[in-house]
Amino acid sequence: FYQASSSEMYGLIQEPMQSETTPFHPRSPYAVAKAYGHWITVNYRESFGLHALSGILFNHESPLRGIEFVTRKVTDSVARIKMGLARELRLGNVDARRDWGHSRDYVRAMWLMLQQGKPDDYVVATGRTTTVRDMCRIAFEHVGLKMNDHLVIDPDLFRPAEVE
Repeated sequence: FYQASSSEMYGLIQEPMQSETTPFHPRSPYAVAKAYGHWITVNYRESFGLHALSGILFNHESPLRGIEFVTRKVTDSVARIKMGLARELRLGNVDARRDWGHSRDYVRAMWLMLQQGKPDDYVVATGRTTTVRDMCRIAFEHVGLKMNDHLVIDPDLFRPAEVE
């Protein structure tokens, strides 16, 4: 049994790098639900000997990512600006840092976890963080535009409990 846990369970970070033993401090209903799924998986593994494990996944992206996520919001908006269909990209905290990986790598990691003889919990991450600001800069540069001409910081879009 594979449980897709989330790095969001860590919440406000207490350590520079998270590991399988880093305590959870969930800061959103989503993170609390993921922590519940994680702990119930641990409980069934330990209590009933189930081959059950959790992958604690950091952000993983693909072209299928929904437009409501910042990576797609940025890429879609930059494309629309380049084509003359929009003038600005409105975002909240562009100094937020995220560890972004590719979904194919994460799916392979999930498969490898399930191949282990003894179930356990595993963190899947790249080990590198990037700010939303840097991602925006790269996207705008890629299409020959200046980020500062189009990026608008909107305080209304800041999350009430931002995680790092």
